[in-house]
Amino acid sequence: MTTLALEFSAAERSVALARDGVVLATAAETGARATNAFALIQRVLASAGVGRAEIETLAVGLGPGSYTGIRVAVSVAQGWQLATNVKLLGVDAVTTLAAQAQEQQIFGRVHIVIDAQRGEYYLATWEISPAARRELTPLKIVSSAAIYSLAGEQFIGPDAAPFGGKIIHPAAPMVARLAHGRTDFVSGEQLLPVYLRESTFVKWSPQKTAAL
Repeated sequence: MTTLALEFSAAERSVALARDGVVLATAAETGARATNAFALIQRVLASAGVGRAEIETLAVGLGPGSYTGIRVAVSVAQGWQLATNVKLLGVDAVTTLAAQAQEQQIFGRVHIVIDAQRGEYYLATWEISPAARRELTPLKIVSSAAIYSLAGEQFIGPDAAPFGGKIIHPAAPMVARLAHGRTDFVSGEQLLPVYLRESTFVKWSPQKTAAL
């Protein structure tokens, strides 16, 4: 299975191409500017010598994280499926980060920290060993004070630095590896960003123009 993975949920955004779980090529960009998704994809395909028609599965990082970046990845996947009927999978950033921590030999009780904006953070706790990864506390939104109260413990994630943790960005190569062997494919409309807050929309009411 040839898989293209997109992970745009953090400041370091990446694309990877894998075949049967083996990563063939990867490309990444950093910075605050808009994600140049198709340029990254083209770099990866050219590096691996693979054509777009050979892609069988798209694996998309669903966050939490940058809502704009995640929506870009989801939109690319949805359009690709409409055009080619490619299979789609979603991989959450917390699972990706836990797997990357294991790969980097960060073991024991590990707190995964991702900025949720508004002075709050996404937090999940895992137990990681050389042979296994196990979620201890599901993802939730907490205050920075709640994280500081865990001082002395291990923190990782794209936004772990303020708490003395190790900065790790969710990366497309791991997304591709986690997607290998999965068969729970979804349609484009089922690719939904991980977002724990309720969406709030304010209906705009046009102002009446005073008569001249």
